[in-house]
Amino acid sequence: MLENINIIEWIGYIGSVIVAISLTMSSIIRLRWLNLLGASIFSTYGFIIGAMPVAFLNLFITLINIFYLFRIYSAKDYFKILHIRKENRYLLYFIDFYSKDINKFFPGFCDSFKNHLYDNENLLCILIIRNANVAGLFIGRKINEDEMFIEIDFAIPEYRDFKTGNYVYKQNQDAFIEMGVKKLITEAKNKKHHHYLKKMGFAEQSGKDGKVTMIKQVQVQK
Repeated sequence: MLENINIIEWIGYIGSVIVAISLTMSSIIRLRWLNLLGASIFSTYGFIIGAMPVAFLNLFITLINIFYLFRIYSAKDYFKILHIRKENRYLLYFIDFYSKDINKFFPGFCDSFKNHLYDNENLLCILIIRNANVAGLFIGRKINEDEMFIEIDFAIPEYRDFKTGNYVYKQNQDAFIEMGVKKLITEAKNKKHHHYLKKMGFAEQSGKDGKVTMIKQVQVQK
Protein backbone atom coordinates (compact mmCIF):
# COMPACT_ATOMS: atom_id res chain seq x y z
CA MET A 1 0.00 0.00 0.00
CA LEU A 2 2.76 2.44 0.94
CA GLU A 3 4.48 1.98 -2.43
CA ASN A 4 1.34 3.33 -4.12
CA ILE A 5 1.55 6.67 -2.28
CA ASN A 6 3.23 9.36 -4.37
CA ILE A 7 5.52 12.13 -3.15
CA ILE A 8 2.74 14.74 -3.07
CA GLU A 9 0.59 12.56 -0.82
CA TRP A 10 3.59 12.01 1.47
CA ILE A 11 3.87 15.79 1.86
CA GLY A 12 0.26 15.92 3.03
CA TYR A 13 0.70 13.02 5.45
CA ILE A 14 3.91 14.47 6.92
CA GLY A 15 2.27 17.87 7.43
CA SER A 16 -0.74 16.27 9.12
CA VAL A 17 1.42 14.15 11.45
CA ILE A 18 3.55 17.13 12.51
CA VAL A 19 0.44 19.22 13.25
CA ALA A 20 -0.99 16.35 15.31
CA ILE A 21 2.27 15.91 17.25
CA SER A 22 2.41 19.66 17.96
CA LEU A 23 -0.89 19.44 19.83
CA THR A 24 0.67 17.01 22.33
CA MET A 25 3.37 19.48 23.40
CA SER A 26 3.09 20.89 26.92
CA SER A 27 5.53 23.69 26.07
CA ILE A 28 3.82 26.55 24.24
CA ILE A 29 6.99 27.39 22.32
CA ARG A 30 7.49 23.83 21.09
CA LEU A 31 3.80 23.66 20.17
CA ARG A 32 4.09 26.88 18.15
CA TRP A 33 7.26 25.81 16.32
CA LEU A 34 5.98 22.35 15.42
CA ASN A 35 2.57 23.70 14.46
CA LEU A 36 4.28 26.30 12.28
CA LEU A 37 6.29 23.59 10.50
CA GLY A 38 3.30 21.29 10.06
CA ALA A 39 0.95 24.02 8.87
CA SER A 40 3.49 25.38 6.37
CA ILE A 41 4.03 21.88 4.91
CA PHE A 42 0.29 21.25 4.77
CA SER A 43 -0.26 24.66 3.15
CA THR A 44 2.31 23.75 0.49
CA TYR A 45 0.48 20.48 -0.06
CA GLY A 46 -2.79 22.37 -0.53
CA PHE A 47 -1.30 24.68 -3.17
CA ILE A 48 0.26 21.74 -5.03
CA ILE A 49 -3.00 19.79 -5.32
CA GLY A 50 -5.06 22.92 -5.94
CA ALA A 51 -7.05 22.66 -2.71
CA MET A 52 -7.22 26.38 -1.98
CA PRO A 53 -9.28 26.17 1.26
CA VAL A 54 -6.64 23.82 2.72
CA ALA A 55 -3.78 25.94 1.41
CA PHE A 56 -5.06 29.32 2.64
CA LEU A 57 -6.28 28.00 6.00
CA ASN A 58 -2.88 26.52 6.81
CA LEU A 59 -1.10 29.57 5.44
CA PHE A 60 -3.15 31.64 7.88
CA ILE A 61 -2.24 29.24 10.73
CA THR A 62 1.43 29.57 9.73
CA LEU A 63 1.26 33.37 9.90
CA ILE A 64 -0.52 33.23 13.27
CA ASN A 65 2.25 31.02 14.66
CA ILE A 66 4.93 33.39 13.32
CA PHE A 67 3.13 36.32 14.95
CA TYR A 68 2.91 34.67 18.37
CA LEU A 69 6.47 33.34 18.24
CA PHE A 70 7.67 36.87 17.49
CA ARG A 71 5.70 38.16 20.49
CA ILE A 72 7.13 35.44 22.73
CA TYR A 73 10.75 36.06 21.75
CA SER A 74 10.50 39.84 21.72
CA ALA A 75 8.52 40.17 24.97
CA LYS A 76 10.37 41.43 28.04
CA ASP A 77 10.04 39.10 31.01
CA TYR A 78 10.28 40.26 34.60
CA PHE A 79 12.00 37.87 36.99
CA LYS A 80 12.36 37.77 40.72
CA ILE A 81 13.85 35.29 43.15
CA LEU A 82 11.74 34.54 46.19
CA HIS A 83 13.49 32.90 49.15
CA ILE A 84 11.17 30.67 51.12
CA ARG A 85 11.43 28.40 54.15
CA LYS A 86 11.58 24.67 53.53
CA GLU A 87 8.45 24.21 55.65
CA ASN A 88 6.48 26.68 53.52
CA ARG A 89 3.10 25.16 52.67
CA TYR A 90 3.16 26.37 49.09
CA LEU A 91 6.59 24.77 48.53
CA LEU A 92 5.30 21.44 49.81
CA TYR A 93 2.19 21.76 47.66
CA PHE A 94 4.28 22.69 44.59
CA ILE A 95 6.51 19.64 44.99
CA ASP A 96 3.51 17.38 45.50
CA PHE A 97 1.58 18.86 42.57
CA TYR A 98 4.48 18.49 40.12
CA SER A 99 5.88 15.31 41.69
CA LYS A 100 5.31 13.15 38.61
CA ASP A 101 7.03 15.66 36.33
CA ILE A 102 9.80 16.35 38.85
CA ASN A 103 10.63 12.66 39.13
CA LYS A 104 11.10 12.45 35.36
CA PHE A 105 13.98 14.91 35.55
CA PHE A 106 15.10 14.36 39.15
CA PRO A 107 14.34 10.72 40.01
CA GLY A 108 13.71 10.16 43.69
CA PHE A 109 13.87 13.84 44.64
CA CYS A 110 10.37 14.06 46.13
CA ASP A 111 10.95 11.15 48.51
CA SER A 112 14.47 12.37 49.28
CA PHE A 113 13.17 15.84 50.17
CA LYS A 114 10.60 14.46 52.58
CA ASN A 115 12.87 11.86 54.16
CA HIS A 116 16.21 13.56 54.77
CA LEU A 117 16.73 16.77 52.79
CA TYR A 118 13.97 18.45 54.73
CA ASP A 119 16.02 18.19 57.92
CA ASN A 120 19.14 19.72 56.39
CA GLU A 121 19.92 23.11 57.94
CA ASN A 122 22.02 24.23 54.96
CA LEU A 123 19.16 24.01 52.48
CA LEU A 124 18.40 26.96 50.20
CA CYS A 125 14.88 27.01 48.75
CA ILE A 126 14.00 29.50 46.03
CA LEU A 127 10.93 30.04 43.88
CA ILE A 128 11.66 31.69 40.53
CA ILE A 129 8.94 34.22 39.75
CA ARG A 130 8.37 35.19 36.13
CA ASN A 131 5.87 37.92 35.32
CA ALA A 132 4.25 37.39 38.73
CA ASN A 133 3.85 33.64 38.08
CA VAL A 134 5.80 30.84 39.75
CA ALA A 135 7.95 29.51 36.90
CA GLY A 136 10.26 27.16 38.74
CA LEU A 137 11.93 25.83 41.85
CA PHE A 138 15.58 25.84 42.87
CA ILE A 139 16.82 23.96 45.92
CA GLY A 140 20.50 23.85 46.79
CA ARG A 141 22.51 22.57 49.72
CA LYS A 142 25.78 24.11 50.85
CA ILE A 143 28.37 21.36 51.17
CA ASN A 144 31.11 23.66 52.47
CA GLU A 145 31.77 27.38 52.82
CA ASP A 146 31.89 28.20 49.12
CA GLU A 147 30.30 25.24 47.29
CA MET A 148 26.65 24.43 46.74
CA PHE A 149 25.15 21.21 45.43
CA ILE A 150 21.99 21.73 43.38
CA GLU A 151 19.35 19.22 44.43
CA ILE A 152 16.75 20.46 41.96
CA ASP A 153 16.40 23.14 39.33
CA PHE A 154 12.93 22.60 37.94
CA ALA A 155 10.86 24.72 35.55
CA ILE A 156 7.19 24.05 34.98
CA PRO A 157 6.31 22.96 31.41
CA GLU A 158 5.05 26.41 30.33
CA TYR A 159 8.44 28.02 31.05
CA ARG A 160 10.98 25.55 29.65
CA ASP A 161 12.56 27.95 27.21
CA PHE A 162 15.93 28.53 28.98
CA LYS A 163 14.95 32.08 30.03
CA THR A 164 14.34 31.03 33.61
CA GLY A 165 17.67 29.20 33.76
CA ASN A 166 19.48 32.13 32.17
CA TYR A 167 18.14 34.40 34.87
CA VAL A 168 19.24 32.11 37.71
CA TYR A 169 22.68 31.14 36.41
CA LYS A 170 23.75 34.08 34.25
CA GLN A 171 21.90 37.23 35.22
CA ASN A 172 21.66 36.60 38.93
CA GLN A 173 25.07 35.20 39.87
CA ASP A 174 25.56 38.00 42.41
CA ALA A 175 22.91 36.34 44.58
CA PHE A 176 25.18 33.29 44.95
CA ILE A 177 28.21 35.51 45.60
CA GLU A 178 26.32 37.20 48.45
CA MET A 179 25.79 33.78 50.02
CA GLY A 180 29.50 33.03 49.70
CA VAL A 181 28.94 30.45 46.96
CA LYS A 182 31.75 30.32 44.38
CA LYS A 183 31.02 26.95 42.82
CA LEU A 184 27.77 25.23 41.84
CA ILE A 185 27.79 21.45 41.57
CA THR A 186 25.13 19.04 40.36
CA GLU A 187 24.64 15.77 38.48
CA ALA A 188 23.23 15.38 34.98
CA LYS A 189 20.22 13.12 35.38
CA ASN A 190 19.55 12.49 31.69
CA LYS A 191 20.43 13.79 28.21
CA LYS A 192 17.95 16.69 28.32
CA HIS A 193 19.18 17.78 31.72
CA HIS A 194 22.80 17.48 30.55
CA HIS A 195 22.04 19.64 27.50
CA TYR A 196 20.33 22.23 29.70
CA LEU A 197 23.25 22.43 32.12
CA LYS A 198 25.72 22.86 29.26
CA LYS A 199 23.61 25.74 27.95
CA MET A 200 23.74 27.29 31.42
CA GLY A 201 27.54 27.25 31.45
CA PHE A 202 28.23 24.09 33.45
CA ALA A 203 31.34 22.07 32.60
CA GLU A 204 31.35 18.29 32.62
CA GLN A 205 33.47 16.27 35.00
CA SER A 206 33.22 12.48 35.02
CA GLY A 207 33.20 10.80 38.39
CA LYS A 208 34.64 7.45 39.43
CA ASP A 209 31.17 6.01 39.97
CA GLY A 210 30.20 6.72 36.37
CA LYS A 211 27.95 9.66 37.24
CA VAL A 212 28.40 12.86 35.26
CA THR A 213 29.14 15.75 37.60
CA MET A 214 28.49 19.25 36.27
CA ILE A 215 30.32 22.25 37.72
CA LYS A 216 29.87 25.99 37.25
CA GLN A 217 32.17 28.63 38.64
CA VAL A 218 30.18 31.59 39.95
CA GLN A 219 31.53 34.91 38.72
CA VAL A 220 30.94 38.44 39.90
CA GLN A 221 28.88 40.30 37.31
CA LYS A 222 30.29 43.52 35.96
